[in-house]
Amino acid sequence: MVIRPSEPSPEDILAKCPSGNIVYDEVRGEWICADSGEVIAEHVIDRGPEWRAFTAEERERRSRAGAPINIALHDSGLSTVIDWYDRDSAGRRLDLKRRLELIRIRKWHSRTRIQSTIDRNIVQAMNELERIADQLNLPRVIVEEATMIYRRAVERELVRGRAIESMVAAALYAACRIHGIPRTLDEISKYTKSGRKEVARCYRLLVRELSLRIPIVDAAEYAQRIASMLGLSGATVKTAIDIIRRARDMGVTAGRDPAGIAAAAVYIAALLNDERRTQKEVASAAGVTEVTVRNRYKELIKVLSTEELKESIEK
Repeated sequence: MVIRPSEPSPEDILAKCPSGNIVYDEVRGEWICADSGEVIAEHVIDRGPEWRAFTAEERERRSRAGAPINIALHDSGLSTVIDWYDRDSAGRRLDLKRRLELIRIRKWHSRTRIQSTIDRNIVQAMNELERIADQLNLPRVIVEEATMIYRRAVERELVRGRAIESMVAAALYAACRIHGIPRTLDEISKYTKSGRKEVARCYRLLVRELSLRIPIVDAAEYAQRIASMLGLSGATVKTAIDIIRRARDMGVTAGRDPAGIAAAAVYIAALLNDERRTQKEVASAAGVTEVTVRNRYKELIKVLSTEELKESIEK
């Protein structure tokens, strides 16, 4: 029996070759210093696949690694999928008896993948989640966070007796709040059959029962989104953010809707930078009413009135 020494650690390798110019010889299994030619380690264990491939297509065909784990699927993408073709792995056409057998196996396999009512609930919820996320153009991290929140709600039996789409919309809104994505309840509930009140009720239930840590919404995030939808310049965005920060320091934003504060700040910043937009346009981009923009505008004007601002308003 041949006892081979254990592989050296990265510290040992760098100690023998301080320059770090090290080359790995796959044929001999050796670490070699390219400067001095010294063999630093030999008989290195090859941890790669046992097969070789010379083209990208051949490598992809021989690879046995599946898709990564996706928690947005009800089985996290770990279950086996039986796909039926009319030919075998060698390309030979299957006879009729074998094809019928594969069809029957595939049918029973699809039936046994979803057995319990919880699995059926999660499958329906994940489809609804993907639909709403696509409508709102939300990133993948939001979908995964909402999936984790919904799964926790299922484990705590919070979805029993409540509409699936309402709980899914509430989980999406909570995920947006956690990651600082500016989306309002009105925007999310618009793509569901449930009303805003029902989604808000489910959201409060999730926050209370799951002890979710929801950060305070920053109106500056809404300001960037509103300015982008209106096609305003970066200088206007910066001015709007400065107005929001000054208003926050003076306590004007307390108890106010962040979207309304952001809309008023963007409206004022557009006046200051000679990029005038009507209150109707700003309100439509922010998802609030013109009355809200007008009221928040008056409150900010009283506190943040400057000579430059007065001149812009009088024009």
